[in-house]
Amino acid sequence: MKKNIGILALIFAIFILAGCGLKKEVRISGKTMGTTYTIKVVTWFYEDTEDLKENIESRLEAINQSMSTYKKDSEISRFNTFRNTRDNFHISEDFHHVMTIAEKLYALTEGAWDGTVNPLVNLWGFGASDRKNEIPEEREVKAMLADIGFDSIQISESLYLKKKKATVSLNLASIAKGYAVDEVAAIIQEKGVNSFLVEIGGEVYASGLRKDGRLWKVGINTPRKDAAVDQVYKTVALQNQALATSGDYRNYFEIDGKRYSHIIDPKTGYPVNNGVVGVSIIADTCIFADGLATAVMVMGHERGLSLVNGMPKVECLIVVREQNGKLTDHYSGQFKDNLLDH
Repeated sequence: MKKNIGILALIFAIFILAGCGLKKEVRISGKTMGTTYTIKVVTWFYEDTEDLKENIESRLEAINQSMSTYKKDSEISRFNTFRNTRDNFHISEDFHHVMTIAEKLYALTEGAWDGTVNPLVNLWGFGASDRKNEIPEEREVKAMLADIGFDSIQISESLYLKKKKATVSLNLASIAKGYAVDEVAAIIQEKGVNSFLVEIGGEVYASGLRKDGRLWKVGINTPRKDAAVDQVYKTVALQNQALATSGDYRNYFEIDGKRYSHIIDPKTGYPVNNGVVGVSIIADTCIFADGLATAVMVMGHERGLSLVNGMPKVECLIVVREQNGKLTDHYSGQFKDNLLDH
């Protein structure tokens, strides 16, 4: 009996190995949204994936044309120059979906995430304006705060927006890449492929398993300004989950030894200065993880942990830089279940 069980186990192992041998990993990469993307697709050798890159890039171009503040003819740029509070501003399904998620994030985070922060982003020199990185006058910041408030935009199910304040404008950079990741994942799944990894500018969605049958492994960059782009701080295992990271260690400027990051607090008008240097969020969708990571950067580690621990199927790692320069990790309840040694 034991001999038969052993033979069956051996046959099963050979079958698994043979199955892996019949699979291939297709790698697709390129540029989009001012950054790069990398996709790994695990499929059978006989399946055709030749048209996949073309379909993906076409989809990415459509999303970028909708939400890039650097394109003067994009939907978001046209909305930002629209100064009419009486008429409706008609939008695409892409824009409507992102705005719907944005509205939920704004309410959930009590305004810590606010897509109308665009004037402040430009004022501090981190946006599409020609302004250089410099500290604005206090009066300038106060003046800009009058234009901030996501609740100044009405979102209709009939695919239009309506401004309650003529000067309100949008910047959806903190969720647009996450949305693009989700949409690329949908394209791959529509082709009948269930094992893949999509990464755009560091935001990730992992589905199924790798070619070797193991979980996908994704590295979180070390949140220090002098760290190499590929220097891994933590490694997480993902399956049918998204991972997004926000930090203050790449996009910032320094004056008189003080750092000013691109993460702006919508309520104060100033870059965040709460010690949080990096936030990584695990969630079901990348658009939600992307936006929430930014919000937790603004909220700080205590409020951020409290919020995440109250949400099902959402986990986070919040890294705080202490005054002595040491990095301290704060984990939500189950984040360590995804954590790997490296």
